Amino acid sequence: MSDTSTTEPAAGASAAADGLDLNRRNLAARTGNASEPAPVRIAHLGLGAFHRAHQAWYTDVADEANEWGIAAFTGRSPQAAEEIAAQDGLYALLERSVDGDSVTVVDSISEAVDGARVDRLVEHVSAPATALVTLTVTEAGYALDADGRPDLANPAVDADVAWLRRNLGAVTFDLADAPRTALARLLTGVEARRRAGAGALAIVSCDNLPENGELTRSSLFELAELAAATAAREHLAEHVTFVSTSIDRITPKTTPADVAAVTAATGWRDRSPVVTEPFHDWVLSGEFRAGRPAWEKAGARFVDDIDPFERRKLWLLNGSHTLLAYAGAARGHRTVAEAVGDAEVRSWVEQFWDEAVRNLPSEGLDLDDYRAALLDRFDNARIQHLLRQIGQDGTTKLRVRVAPVLRAERAAGRGGEASVLVLGAWVAAARDGRLPADRAGDALARAASESGERAVVELLRLVDPELLDDATVVAAVGRAADAFAEV
Repeated sequence: MSDTSTTEPAAGASAAADGLDLNRRNLAARTGNASEPAPVRIAHLGLGAFHRAHQAWYTDVADEANEWGIAAFTGRSPQAAEEIAAQDGLYALLERSVDGDSVTVVDSISEAVDGARVDRLVEHVSAPATALVTLTVTEAGYALDADGRPDLANPAVDADVAWLRRNLGAVTFDLADAPRTALARLLTGVEARRRAGAGALAIVSCDNLPENGELTRSSLFELAELAAATAAREHLAEHVTFVSTSIDRITPKTTPADVAAVTAATGWRDRSPVVTEPFHDWVLSGEFRAGRPAWEKAGARFVDDIDPFERRKLWLLNGSHTLLAYAGAARGHRTVAEAVGDAEVRSWVEQFWDEAVRNLPSEGLDLDDYRAALLDRFDNARIQHLLRQIGQDGTTKLRVRVAPVLRAERAAGRGGEASVLVLGAWVAAARDGRLPADRAGDALARAASESGERAVVELLRLVDPELLDDATVVAAVGRAADAFAEV
């Protein structure tokens, strides 16, 4: 870590006009330390606020010898790369607790790159020095269907599969018309690594998906098979390992007031600071044959069986976030803290947690303490976590955060009322045109335009077709949706 200071919340936004530009030259002048970028050994897909609050921060803390630089690639927009590149990879991380702010300058990103530069991604993934690739592309960014396979109904996936067929068997890649989806780009990089003879690689999924490492593995294998890329598939099997993770750190969207707070606290003028909570958690399971940073120095845990940790986090944190995003918004709330401060919504959260906990192991997860800590985190009104941000791409999020709890409750002979409530709030918002952006886009609009129970059926089909086998669930979701439509 390069520079740290602590302050009370900034008094106003005017301070953002002052301060010294944040870059390595100015940082060295202030601290007396030459802050040279570490050599790139990690390629990252999904340069956004969460990556910078989580994996990049863990790497910054762990990499005392400055040996593990990150080349981080954006997703759909080059903006974050442009802002971070202008600061030589540096950015301020503002930890916001109920008591005040703590600001740290993070310098683990050695190169920030527009994700459209697939040529640069291929260079880094195929470089012998690169030991691992991490991903935070969001659940929807994997572009998978309800069965967890590449969604060939998605035009971008279909086009990328055609590109892979043409290029993975060719002598060189035509990167003038490069793949657009994250996994197709990653497979291209892995194939380039095979051709370069660069050796073992670990791929570490850090998105909120169950068995995210295995899902990434199976999806890449499927893409290689669809592309008839036998050599790439064999290389994946022999030389690439897939690490599953459970990640946790609430990271809201940065506001102009946050930018001003950083300048007021530190004197740095930062184009793109990140705001997060003090809490952080990272659990990993898998092999790193080419090495890794000592992330355990920052508190990461390495376990043999990650499944219980994944489900605890996906259901209790992410599932209740999704509940708040739709049920809380239906009652007029804007942020997590506002929604959980509503006694009725808070009771729904507790009921949903009761359902989730009944389907988690009782040993080793400290579930009572975890629930209590979540309520404390949600109550932190200084973290302005917007419900509309959380509610984006709900079709995919409900599939992994809520539907599994409902199916487990029904399999046990229980009603799953709280899980039904979440789906009902989402259906009501979809029918009323109140949903935030969702990559299901056109399919979601078509389903929501149906009338009566047909709309409920088609919307649930997008989330989890198995739910349609239970007529009681379909009817209950419809009743819940009608109730929310009247709020």
